[in-house]
Amino acid sequence: MRQLSADDIEALAVGAWILGAGGGGSPYHGLLNMRRLYREGARISLMQPDELEDQDDVAVVSMMGAPLVILERLVDARQIARAVEAMQEYLGRRFRAVMAIEIGGGNGIQPLMAAAHLGIPVVDADAMGRAYPEAQMTSFAVANLAPAPLTSVDPRGTEAIISRAASWKWMERASRKLCTEFGSIAATCKAPRTGAEVKRWGIGGTTSQAIRLGEAVQSAHRRHEDPIEVILRTERGKRLFAGKVTAVERRTTEGFLRGRTAIQGLGADRDTAAEIEFQNEWLVVWRDRAPLASTPELICVIDNDTGEAIGTELVRYGQRVTVIAVPSPLIFLTPAGLAYVGPRAFGYDFDFHSVFDA
Repeated sequence: MRQLSADDIEALAVGAWILGAGGGGSPYHGLLNMRRLYREGARISLMQPDELEDQDDVAVVSMMGAPLVILERLVDARQIARAVEAMQEYLGRRFRAVMAIEIGGGNGIQPLMAAAHLGIPVVDADAMGRAYPEAQMTSFAVANLAPAPLTSVDPRGTEAIISRAASWKWMERASRKLCTEFGSIAATCKAPRTGAEVKRWGIGGTTSQAIRLGEAVQSAHRRHEDPIEVILRTERGKRLFAGKVTAVERRTTEGFLRGRTAIQGLGADRDTAAEIEFQNEWLVVWRDRAPLASTPELICVIDNDTGEAIGTELVRYGQRVTVIAVPSPLIFLTPAGLAYVGPRAFGYDFDFHSVFDA
């Protein structure tokens, strides 16, 4: 196992925010928690999936809700740990390790906070390779693994367990209703996975990927290099559009942050405009009324001045931004994967076409 340093966690927060594709919640509050926990002596070990025994139980965690609400509420590291403890009590056995359901955004740090309180390692893997807004949008759902049970804990200490669900989409509907009643924020422990399932269906190496990406961006700042070029090089990404944010519409409904952002082109793109629609995460970039890029490829909006990722809850009028695309994990490019996370899964009437095929 690799023991994560305080610098690793700082880099993780930077990289996870970029891989969040606009969602997953800001990592900032989680990072503050980890700084405090490390000052108090906590240390986190990162284990590779192949270090798991096939029969090991792995907790899969995330903070569920609307990013705007998550931004406004301070994160308590004990809340995500309690979601794992509630699952252990329900199952009657302890977990070998904990992992993120999504590496993107603040959810990339949630398993570290749980691990700090529970004294177990974090698995270097997730089930999205980014952030997605709904429970069924995972590699585990593509594999048709069991969607239940699930524990949900709100900031007041209210707890709920969904012991069965007819399907992944029914798990999303039921857990989302709970989350909405909790105030659009809840700590969740998803359906437990075995070591064998994590090794077969998890997206391995994503925590390390986020750390490497964050380190590359931090190094670019120190060397006065263009961090956007560094992101593109590190993640094999593609520049899509650059301009000024001219309008933002967003609303929190049914536990999601939904809306659109308009961008007027600058520089080489000065004669054109683009629009990005989002549901927690950036979903589709439109230009000249045609889709320029879409889910499942990662759409990332980067601040031209700071080189930092911009979440859908933080985008605002006047920001100078560059929109880039990053390749999707391969499992989501399959027909089964696209059925869960392609543009039609979000209600758009067009098929996915990769920007990397152009």
